[in-house]
Amino acid sequence: MSVSVDNQQLFGLTNKVAVITGAASGIGLATARILAELDCKVFMLDINTEEGNYQADKIVQAGGDAAFLQCDVTSNEDCQAVVAIIESVSGNIDILFNNAGVIRRKNTVDHTESDWDLVMDVSLKSVFLLSKYVIPIMRNHGGGSIINTGSGWGLKGGDDAASYCAAKGGVVNMTKAMAIDHGKDNIRVNCICPGDTDTPLLRGEAEQLNVNDQEFLVSSGVNRPLQRIGTPEDIAKGVLFLASDLSAWVSGTTLVVDGGGLA
Repeated sequence: MSVSVDNQQLFGLTNKVAVITGAASGIGLATARILAELDCKVFMLDINTEEGNYQADKIVQAGGDAAFLQCDVTSNEDCQAVVAIIESVSGNIDILFNNAGVIRRKNTVDHTESDWDLVMDVSLKSVFLLSKYVIPIMRNHGGGSIINTGSGWGLKGGDDAASYCAAKGGVVNMTKAMAIDHGKDNIRVNCICPGDTDTPLLRGEAEQLNVNDQEFLVSSGVNRPLQRIGTPEDIAKGVLFLASDLSAWVSGTTLVVDGGGLA
């Protein structure tokens, strides 16, 4: 990668080790690309092995340092094992981006127990599991940055998404608790809350709601002040800020990146 010395000094990411969940597509993939471009060593975690390996190889071919590891982020055993592998290979973890998530567009009555458990496990439990095993490594090496993916619907309610709103609200407040607990170890913990972003997750919502995905994307953006939905790169740039030295005194906060939607 060709990165200027000024950028290296500004972001402070050269040779930092980043772990990203949900990294085979969407926001996770966009973040993996931008961190690799700024000389991070990126470990991409996802349950989709084929796509994850393909995307990691593309980053390597472009000159970045990336590797894919298959991980079921709802599994304690998987998370513990993957973190141990990364530590053995890299010696440290500087950045953890807890980004994996799923949504089920149903109200409380229409949810099944399995719907509820899936959304909670992927979107909230995974934050606990990865952080549980990464924090001791960060602590032993002088600190780090953890970024958790929340949502605009973690800050306000949304229709037909009871489990998703509950999980993302949990992510927002868990972030604050983690920031309080681990600040003494120089570990910064922040939450990024995207608005509607053009990802496979958003297009999957259209399918669940039985609407045309293109019309759904347009309608999701039209009433925002910036009059469009987000791109994965829009969100990745916010993650970059929270991961880098640009936010050295930022912890326990929620960064909303939604084109003004919550306003």
